[in-house]
Amino acid sequence: MKLLFFGPPGAGKGTQAKMVAEKFNIPHISTGDMLRNSVKNKTEIGLKVAEILERGDLVSDDIMNALVKETLAELDSFILDGYPRTLPQAEFLEEALKSMNKNIDKAVLIDVSEEEVVKRISSRRVCPECGKVYNIISLKPIKDNICDVDGHELVQRTDDKEEVVRDRYQVYLKNTEPVIEFYKKNNKVVTIDGAMDVPDVTKELFNILGNLSL
Repeated sequence: MKLLFFGPPGAGKGTQAKMVAEKFNIPHISTGDMLRNSVKNKTEIGLKVAEILERGDLVSDDIMNALVKETLAELDSFILDGYPRTLPQAEFLEEALKSMNKNIDKAVLIDVSEEEVVKRISSRRVCPECGKVYNIISLKPIKDNICDVDGHELVQRTDDKEEVVRDRYQVYLKNTEPVIEFYKKNNKVVTIDGAMDVPDVTKELFNILGNLSL
């Protein structure tokens, strides 16, 4: 199977992609993995990436596209997580796969509303000492706002504040909606209600993808 995973911040797509990868024995490839592996393996693209990262610059679309093509050329099955993020990247991916006689089987969208995302992420708290993450709704510490491990007062990360989460959600919609529409044209999109409990999302995914792999 060749799959794409999409979803807004806090949708749990990374968690679900890992579960699907384990269940069906498919490599789970994130953009971060690709960057690290290319640098580690000192490929021609990896050497360029290393220079860019050392300067603290962002990796350009051209480099990212070349890296994706290089990575996927070696794989018969994969879950691609975090790419394509934009319509030009999706168009590039389509042409790159076509040149390898490969096709995307399904684009999995873990769909969660803005309000649900805000509730999930803005409820996170973290221990500044040990880094343990809590959620004041679903994973509370034993004592209010105090870390179970070392007794430090929990804090809310800047990225988890409501206004920041809403901004990130809108950026996601702006960039990703055209990509989803691109794959809908070819009836490739499977939409899962990400507001369900994690095991229910996983079960639905397994059912859909299990039928696909028959």
